[in-house]
Amino acid sequence: MTSVHQTNTHRTSSVITASTAANAVGVLSRQAGVVSIAPKFAPTLTEDEAVSQARLLKALADPTRLRILSLLSRHEGEVCVFEIVESFTLEQPTISHHLRILRDAGLVDCRKKGLWAYYYVRREALNRAREVINELA
Repeated sequence: MTSVHQTNTHRTSSVITASTAANAVGVLSRQAGVVSIAPKFAPTLTEDEAVSQARLLKALADPTRLRILSLLSRHEGEVCVFEIVESFTLEQPTISHHLRILRDAGLVDCRKKGLWAYYYVRREALNRAREVINELA
């Protein structure tokens, strides 16, 4: 039996000898007298899907952003940015930073009316986050 270190070495190498292939896990194929290993398991997510889902979950993984979402969810419709700032002990630039992250993740959006921006929750994005978590469960 091979050690964990040896197995990891085999997995990172695309070509191994026939004698060590007997100890390797995976599907074997022969090409020109050399044995290579195909991975036994493959992720169901593409790299782009994983990046998109990670951005969504990272946006949710912050206490301030969760509190902002909670505030916006409680007040159906739109909440003015100055009302959001008044609800926190943080300064306006910090709140704006968190709102930008939530907007980039698609969790909130805003409408400009004059000098003010009014924010609201995008429910379909919250449903998408729920689906991502449920797929992992």
